[in-house]
Amino acid sequence: MPDPQRTRDRVLDAAENLFFQEGISITGVDRVAAGAGVSIVTLYKHFGSKDNLLREVLDRRLTEWTEHWDAAATAADSPQSRLLSIFDAIDTFRASAGATQWCCFLATASERPAPKPDSEDPVFELIHQDTELVTCRLRQFTVEAGCPDPDAGASMFLLLYNGVLSSLLRGAPVNPVSQARTTAQQLIAAW
Repeated sequence: MPDPQRTRDRVLDAAENLFFQEGISITGVDRVAAGAGVSIVTLYKHFGSKDNLLREVLDRRLTEWTEHWDAAATAADSPQSRLLSIFDAIDTFRASAGATQWCCFLATASERPAPKPDSEDPVFELIHQDTELVTCRLRQFTVEAGCPDPDAGASMFLLLYNGVLSSLLRGAPVNPVSQARTTAQQLIAAW
């Protein structure tokens, strides 16, 4: 008898690969099912809809990203290196994650219309959770690193982070993580 968790993981793996290599909107559930080696009925039995499948993929990615950043922040030996840990986490996360063009959260936000005010969208809730995680941690870490204006410092680091993710999609500049880390170190030194 097939292991339901293993089947579920295969579907999530196939969806993640197809959604973020080829695009969410153009990837049908039939392609995901075929990529996972399951029937469409099995896919719907586990996830119910394409949106639920996307939500599960993003939830898993958010958990994995958070674990990488937690590990990088814990390994940091100073408040300044804890602030720089976001770049260490990008490196380790990208080395362990499945192949994608760039950030799954930015890719999803770029493909889906924003929800209307006062409406619920579980997919956008995960995008919001990712944004909150990044912005709140960056603000906390800028305070700990002694930034005289933590809000401005966190915003600058967020711009560097977003720039790295966009550069990975463009393919230029080469090694954007290293370049962003160098710029971030210069910002910290200026404080």
